[in-house]
Amino acid sequence: MPLAFTGDQKGILPDHMIAALAKSGAIIPSNAFDPDQIQPASLDLRLGEVAYRVRASFLPGPRTTVAERIDELKLHEIALTDGAVLETGCVYIVPLLESLALPADIAAAANPKSSTGRLDVFTRVIADETRGFDRIKAGYHGPLYAEISPKTFPILVREGSRLSQIRFRHGNGLLDADALRALHTHERLVDDDDSDVGEGVAVGVDLSGFPHPSPPPHAGDGREGVIVGYRAKRHTAVIDVERRAGYDVGEFWEPMKARPDRSLILDPDEFYILASKEAVQVPPDYAAEMVPFDPLVGEFRVHYAGFFDPGFGYAGAGGRGARAVLEVRSREVPFILEHGQIVGRLVYEKMLERPKSVYGQSIGSNYQAQSLKLSKHFRT
Repeated sequence: MPLAFTGDQKGILPDHMIAALAKSGAIIPSNAFDPDQIQPASLDLRLGEVAYRVRASFLPGPRTTVAERIDELKLHEIALTDGAVLETGCVYIVPLLESLALPADIAAAANPKSSTGRLDVFTRVIADETRGFDRIKAGYHGPLYAEISPKTFPILVREGSRLSQIRFRHGNGLLDADALRALHTHERLVDDDDSDVGEGVAVGVDLSGFPHPSPPPHAGDGREGVIVGYRAKRHTAVIDVERRAGYDVGEFWEPMKARPDRSLILDPDEFYILASKEAVQVPPDYAAEMVPFDPLVGEFRVHYAGFFDPGFGYAGAGGRGARAVLEVRSREVPFILEHGQIVGRLVYEKMLERPKSVYGQSIGSNYQAQSLKLSKHFRT
């Protein structure tokens, strides 16, 4: 039976409603869902059996399908059934195993999964006849595709690999400034008493330093054993996106030492993993998303993977507040980041109902109560 909502019910669909949406035929998987594919506030999207290498990224635009654009732009096809390597600097389009037949009052939005963003894999979801990436209009009927462009590390993917996730929403449940301040008063969304809570929770970068997980023998008790983040190495081996704790950090990342002046110069076209100064939490009846602090600040990009699930960092779900890990890429010129500089805002949106399972609550969440942390693929 299709889901039915009243006009005043606004927010993001939780896990059990996503399952009901699929049961009603609004989500159409080519293969049965994996047991852990439905998350507290989203659905993981799986790659199909073939990838198309294309000349350039594109949007289909009105009255054009993605398949038609692939036919015009493809260079070659790559079978994913037994796994294939996607090279850096290339653009691939992959039909997904999930397609949609959404009701007229349900829209959707997609985002890279956290582990995808932390590998510097630029991933966006495209639908037919659309003018924008990662946004699916209400009532959409049709296939979904992933645009994938590894920026730093070549990756090994296969049919069924999950690089993106999708949220479904009815209406607009975004909290305005007054509602967000009230929620913060009740739940303490961020651990900083001086935090800017208005049109989202302001998120600054921490450049004071974190303990080095594997300090050099001569580090002692000084600043040698303190790092602010990691810079990705070039010309590395391939990373299998399905392999957990399979790679040595030092083969792929250079730790960045904390500086006495608590600053960091971002080199052009380099990729960094940093962490927020604030520890944040998302109560179980809400979901959150990281958005740019100021779209006019174009010198660097922060956070490819923007979704934060209900229960992220939440004390009742095994957290004590968690840092937001920041995926940072500089643009054309060197740029200086200062400790505490605001780089994004966490905006909160109501859930239509509380999820049956929340982030970190016995569902195998990888980043609950995190501090500075690389993706799940690396041994720490």
